[in-house]
Amino acid sequence: MNATQPPGVWQRLLKNYMAVASMIILLVIAIFAIFGPAIFHTDPHSTSPDQFASPSAHHFFGTDINGRDVFSRVIEGARISLLVGFSGAIVSLIVGTGYGLVAGYAGGTTDGLMMRFVEILYAIPRLIIIILAVFIFDPYLKQAVQNFRDGALVGYTRVIILIMSLGLMEWLTMARIVRGQVLALKSQQFVAAARSLGQSHAKIILRHLLPNLIGIVIVYLTLTIPSVILDESFLSFLGLGIQPPQASWGSLLSDGATVINPVKSYWWLLLYPALIMSITLLSLNFIGDALRDALDPRGKK
Repeated sequence: MNATQPPGVWQRLLKNYMAVASMIILLVIAIFAIFGPAIFHTDPHSTSPDQFASPSAHHFFGTDINGRDVFSRVIEGARISLLVGFSGAIVSLIVGTGYGLVAGYAGGTTDGLMMRFVEILYAIPRLIIIILAVFIFDPYLKQAVQNFRDGALVGYTRVIILIMSLGLMEWLTMARIVRGQVLALKSQQFVAAARSLGQSHAKIILRHLLPNLIGIVIVYLTLTIPSVILDESFLSFLGLGIQPPQASWGSLLSDGATVINPVKSYWWLLLYPALIMSITLLSLNFIGDALRDALDPRGKK
């Protein structure tokens, strides 16, 4: 007998108008990120003589110093930033959930040693580790993919490194949350009944404990995605993440910040990437809060 989530979770989620609006906004941004280049026939790397053209019907978000269409670059930035955010969060989900399940179920000395290791990792500045990973592994990864599909992945090596490094640094909180839930669940009667029936430890974890953690894991996943996007944007803003000619929201913000001055301000280079990024992060946070309330209505009351 498994502990189950309260009925009507999806119905309660749909009653939250902010969550519904956020889901629609995210869907629209995702569609633009995936199908935008095919719909608008724009090339984010194509230069033109129209330097610093203000927003118009021809260039919705204006152009940059090289005459590149900012709208198409914001679309490319959305594609890369969302890819890094969602993929890094999934890596964090897999590692953190597995680690927390094992630590909480094992208990005792094993649990203590595993959580001390987590605390040690917490004490290490994660951005420094990520920066080191980018500079150390990027040349080797470029060589490794040089002959794969005629080097098509060479320009995406930093994206791959960022996904893995950010995901492997964001799993710590997930592990602690899952471990705490497992400690509470493993003393329940349905776990004792499974043990009395002779079920293996792996079967108890996968069939009885893991299904009861799906709700809280999904909620924390929606809150991890903005964190990963912010980290990637911060690194790209400093020039340590996505490299030109590719664009992410962080690199676009960096480009926009360099042309803001009291004499002549090309405001559109900073406004539109910041606006789209802020809307995306707010939408993800609204969805996370709504999922938490829908899965635990008593907590909201």
